Amino acid sequence: MQLSNLSKAILISVMPITSVFAGGLDRSGQSISAFLQPGNYAEAGISVLDAEVKSDELNVDDMAKSYYFPSAAVKVQATDKISLGLIYDQPYGAEAEYDATSPVFGNGIEGTKVDVKTENLTALIGYQPTENWNFYAGPVWQTVEANIKLRGAAYGGNSKLGTYNIDVEREEAFGWLAGFAYSIPEIALKAAITYRSEIEHNAKANETTLLPSPSLSALTSSVDATTPQSVNFDFQTGIAKDTLAFANVRWVHWSQFAVKPTLLGNVSSIPAPHVRQNLIDYSDDQWSANIGVGRKFNSKWSGSASVGYDSGAGNPVTTLGPTEGYWNIGLGGQYSPAENYFIQAGVKYFWLGDATAQTGGNEIGDFKDNHALGYGLKIGYRF
Repeated sequence: MQLSNLSKAILISVMPITSVFAGGLDRSGQSISAFLQPGNYAEAGISVLDAEVKSDELNVDDMAKSYYFPSAAVKVQATDKISLGLIYDQPYGAEAEYDATSPVFGNGIEGTKVDVKTENLTALIGYQPTENWNFYAGPVWQTVEANIKLRGAAYGGNSKLGTYNIDVEREEAFGWLAGFAYSIPEIALKAAITYRSEIEHNAKANETTLLPSPSLSALTSSVDATTPQSVNFDFQTGIAKDTLAFANVRWVHWSQFAVKPTLLGNVSSIPAPHVRQNLIDYSDDQWSANIGVGRKFNSKWSGSASVGYDSGAGNPVTTLGPTEGYWNIGLGGQYSPAENYFIQAGVKYFWLGDATAQTGGNEIGDFKDNHALGYGLKIGYRF
């Protein structure tokens, strides 16, 4: 099966726009597909998630906030055998806010709120000893910052953690990635395995609570958090004239992830000194997969359809993100006014997994029958 260069250029770009909602704090999926494009290539995109996460049992209408995050990448084929790349994304994050009137997660004035943001800048160098093989590696620069407030009876009200605040200042750290890809350009076949290391952060945090004890009222401390290691497997191949099948499988090592601020631990251990509450933790590793088909309709238009699954990162889950995995379906379209650039848009509908929220090891209640819509827009340019 032979594909023209134009067909390959279009079809290779017809991929799912983004994960946008996944287990743990996972957001972008950390794709390096831009680096595996032929020739010189650049892209910029934006993804938006509009989710509804509610609990009839706890009388929570919707605690999930809509959010967006950008991405960008550039890849240069410096020589026949050496390629260079730079990728920007926001791999992990969370945005949620409970209503202040909720007796479980609010105090009448404020509701429990979480805002976690990360940024990644990945530099890549690839070596292609032949047309079929590509070996690549590079450093990863990552920043983390967060602002979280706990309110309501779920955290013990004003007598315990229901007045707790933490502001984690922006902190940077470094990791690395490595991988290899194999391709047969004539049939648009490409397979790639990419490993990303964990990244250890030690950030300055300002913790406060309204508890009367002076020793527990405020603390400037450091918070240790390690963003997890992960493996991505990407595969695509031509299956018919102008038609491409693709798949992505991702593993993220969430099962050892925990954030343990000092003041939160001190407060939560009263009156039980052997019980210390984590701010965020997960019990299972995350597995996710997306499979789909892309087709070129003519020289300017192509489209894709995909199905996705995410296992989540364990159940019960933190009250700051009470869902467990998802199923989704996605549709994408691409318009190529000329051979060297395109505009791509897509949408995904998510059926979010039911989950039991917990705090301090105590189950609070169930969040069921939730959903989300994800949107994406990307512009790609070949130079």
